[in-house]
Amino acid sequence: DKGEIILDDKPVKINSPADAIRHGIGMLHQDPLDFPPMRILDNFLIGKENVGIFPNRRKIRREFMELQERFGFNIDPDSYVDTLTVGERQQLEIMRLLWMGARVLILDEPTTGISASQREKLFNTLRLLVEQGMSVIFVSHKLEEVEGLCGRVAVMRRGKLVGEAFPPFSTDHLVRLMFGKAVPVGDRTFFGTNQVAVKLSGLAIEDARLHIHNVNLDIYKGEVIGLAGMEGSGQRQFLRTLSGLMRSVGGRIYLNGKDLTSRSYHAYLNSGISYVPASRLEEGLIDGLTLTEHFILAREQSGMFIDRAGALNTTQGHIEDFNIKGTPDHRIEALSGGNQQRALLALQRPQLNLLLMEHPTRGLDIESQIYIWGKLKERCKQST
Repeated sequence: DKGEIILDDKPVKINSPADAIRHGIGMLHQDPLDFPPMRILDNFLIGKENVGIFPNRRKIRREFMELQERFGFNIDPDSYVDTLTVGERQQLEIMRLLWMGARVLILDEPTTGISASQREKLFNTLRLLVEQGMSVIFVSHKLEEVEGLCGRVAVMRRGKLVGEAFPPFSTDHLVRLMFGKAVPVGDRTFFGTNQVAVKLSGLAIEDARLHIHNVNLDIYKGEVIGLAGMEGSGQRQFLRTLSGLMRSVGGRIYLNGKDLTSRSYHAYLNSGISYVPASRLEEGLIDGLTLTEHFILAREQSGMFIDRAGALNTTQGHIEDFNIKGTPDHRIEALSGGNQQRALLALQRPQLNLLLMEHPTRGLDIESQIYIWGKLKERCKQST
């Protein structure tokens, strides 16, 4: 709206991502902007100008492999993007931006959904880029990462730059700058009972990349179970199988003594099992729809016509109950990641037997994380 952008001591005008990359500014988004059904080399080519109608694929492949060797990546250019982990998709996007001439790299919550080893590889790559003269803007709410990686921290709150900090950093000072106050962490509480809600007996799960066999597990009412491990170790397949989105290839799944094995997704849903995916906009919400339209789709409808007045009241109530910063007419993609996650939780049925959440605090700040945990504790009190 006003002001100017100075790049290499010269003012520049940027109206689009294409303008930005022409000036050498590239952005790695929180959710990688790629095309999963396409091959990796084809994704690498997207957005590159002056490659012609028939690009020299042999030359491009050679340059792709040279970039990989430079950073120690290991991606097969002939594979499909949907076979990659989130960390590998980030590596592909970094190489693509560098190949297109980026000299300033902006990263938006880049460690969301990647493993510790992938995060360390990413950080080593960023340090190497800085040593080679590039500028890196690292957007994150994870203070331990900011403190370990950055040479200067600028804190924004509600659209304003509220302060800067330099090493050695004070975590308490950064938190106060972020929220304008100290943020207390809630007490650790346990609501588990001795009643088994879910019983897994010899469960076996398979897909194209992974085989999981002989899973035996009891999940108790009111209990929270965490799935630890490297990204891509089977957590996603396990959760999708327990939600009915994937079929098991062996063993049994029992909910409150009822055998749900090989039943449909709707049978699981109607039995009080709900799955909240990590990819909020890709799987959990519908891009282009408003909050009200989401609640219309999520609630039980009676009659042939939609009760829009009732849906509006329901939406407004959930906005207040879940502290969603938005209006009923807000399109879901216009909300921040934290508010999208709150909307996803608000869309869940009031009474659940099992709530499956994949990276529930992915990309959320400390205050939003604490709020989400508080809502999950309320579920546990209800014996979920």
